[in-house]
Amino acid sequence: MVSDAINILCNLEHRGAVGADPRAGDGAGILLQIPHTFFARKTKALGFTLPEPGRYAVGALFMPKEKAWRKVIQSIISDQIKDEQLTLLGWRDVPTDNSSLGETVKPTEPAHMQVFIGRGAHIKSDDEFERRLYILRKSISQAIYQRRDRGLAGYYPVSLSCRTVVYKGMFLADQLAKYYPDLSEPDFESALALVHQRFSTNTFPAWSLAHPYRMIAHNGENQHAARQRQLDGGAPGLGAFRIVRQGPSAGCGRSPMKDKATPPASTTASNSWCRAATRCRMPS
Repeated sequence: MVSDAINILCNLEHRGAVGADPRAGDGAGILLQIPHTFFARKTKALGFTLPEPGRYAVGALFMPKEKAWRKVIQSIISDQIKDEQLTLLGWRDVPTDNSSLGETVKPTEPAHMQVFIGRGAHIKSDDEFERRLYILRKSISQAIYQRRDRGLAGYYPVSLSCRTVVYKGMFLADQLAKYYPDLSEPDFESALALVHQRFSTNTFPAWSLAHPYRMIAHNGENQHAARQRQLDGGAPGLGAFRIVRQGPSAGCGRSPMKDKATPPASTTASNSWCRAATRCRMPS
């Protein structure tokens, strides 16, 4: 699933923008189900043991390169976890390889860390745990930004969930797996995956603005539908790549042409999603 998702991502070429530096991308990434076997192996080597899936959360964090300030942030996160009656299980430095990054991207590259949080016996369900994690994420950010202005803090919570984890950055689609060696590990497995790369139409590129976000891979018309699915009890923004079809869809009405006979832009063979799915040739 992970390799197929990355293959799809690499076929979304028209959604990724580049500048004068041809290796400076506008952002790409992957959101997937927590690969428990992989994280259990990695954390055991670090000296702590993970509970069963659903009993812990993974926080993917962009952190500042300044070591002293990074230690302060870790201390704030630890205190906030305790205040929310959760358990800090441990930290992991995420390995990265920036050799393929554009030279204009490297100066803004953050440090990458993952924090593992136990939910405790008093939390009875995954849904309740997710709500606690949402509050925790907000309280951590507030505490950090009170100490240092948001634009200067160098901190961004990429994801914090007991269900999903995000790997993303300000690069092109083909750089994702090169940058994060985790994605190529044999036991890095996921039953679900969501990918995207996108031009930040109304903003300057930034690591934090790279897609996908914590629950969705797009903005605009898809955002409300994704949120509604979550409220209706569906998975948080994930969709399995199982059914691929080309042709008109009742759910898509976008078209650059006023002529109603023109097929919606999102369903034409030239659209990147159709091209990506067709090239990937995933089974139904």
